[in-house]
Amino acid sequence: MQFQLSENQQMLRDTVRQFVEKEAAPSVARRDEEGIWPTELVKKMGELGLLGVAVREEYGGAGLDYLSYAIVIEELSRVDASLGVIASVNNSLVCHGIEKFGSEEQKRELLIPLASGRMLGAFSLSEPGAGSDAAAQKTTAVRDGDGYVINGIKNWVTNGDHADTIILMAMTDPTKGHRGITAFLVDTHAPGCSIVKVEHKLGIRSAHSCQMAYDSYYVPAWRRLGEEGQGFKIAMTILNAGRIGIAAQAVGIAQGAYEAALNYTRVREQFGKPIHEFQAVGFTLADMATRIKAARLLTYEAAWRKDQGLDYVKDASMAKLFASETAMWTATKAIQLHGSNGYSKEYPVERYFRDAKITEIYEGTSEIQRLVISRELTRD
Repeated sequence: MQFQLSENQQMLRDTVRQFVEKEAAPSVARRDEEGIWPTELVKKMGELGLLGVAVREEYGGAGLDYLSYAIVIEELSRVDASLGVIASVNNSLVCHGIEKFGSEEQKRELLIPLASGRMLGAFSLSEPGAGSDAAAQKTTAVRDGDGYVINGIKNWVTNGDHADTIILMAMTDPTKGHRGITAFLVDTHAPGCSIVKVEHKLGIRSAHSCQMAYDSYYVPAWRRLGEEGQGFKIAMTILNAGRIGIAAQAVGIAQGAYEAALNYTRVREQFGKPIHEFQAVGFTLADMATRIKAARLLTYEAAWRKDQGLDYVKDASMAKLFASETAMWTATKAIQLHGSNGYSKEYPVERYFRDAKITEIYEGTSEIQRLVISRELTRD
């Protein structure tokens, strides 16, 4: 097994690292504090090919593998987890979904501008009464001539207030349960689609998440993704791939928190010496680095399995579960190593702490990941 990144992957990592350290890092604290959407940085990510990393070049993407995609999300999130999730949603929830399930017309009309960064995408599954129980959809799509009329409320639509296209799940046949769910490619600029509110969140505050309403929204039939009744399968397939991106985001958050803590312990002195020289501090740093490496290897293996065309469902859930809990644990320890300074917004570890928590929740909670893993183990 090869653990060395290829030359192209190392160059990609260095390019993304340079971008976030030079252009995102100076404003990350202010954008987090004020909840500012990073308009210019998202535009630059598109120009760098970071919004369609694994999409084939013929459809506007960079044509790279999923391991490269994981590297991109990790490096973005190491400095700014908001940029990480904005890119993750567009890459794995939207572009991957259209490339895998879309028609040629949908790929030409929508995937090309999304993957090239000329448009931005979002994914809409959650509702006020449908979180982990994703099949409990209340949003309806009723056939009307050459299209559908959609009515309902959707929650937690990341990128929603800046998205041009949204993959939206709606119920076309309520009598069939989850087999009655259908996926649509919503044009957010058409009448009937509106933002109810932008959530005031604990973390990833520069990446906006919205509640959105559909009021007699008409979508033409050519914008249906897949066939009627395939929506739940499409959503679960998309989320399986998306979990690799969230695992990578969690690794990046953990790495950023660890680096901040390591640097702090080198300059902070107590009893006449840097605190990293105290065994308790050194052991904590050792545990941080070990857990992060394990999380990264799990994430890279899941991405590698996807690239090889192997079953990766269990591996993606394992990576997402372990990496997210590692991010939360590492950020907590980073605050502890900072002492009272860790509780201050003058230091970045409190932001890593707040950003880390969501990785245990979205795209499937830790409890859902354990359910997926246990089911896959039983099936195997």
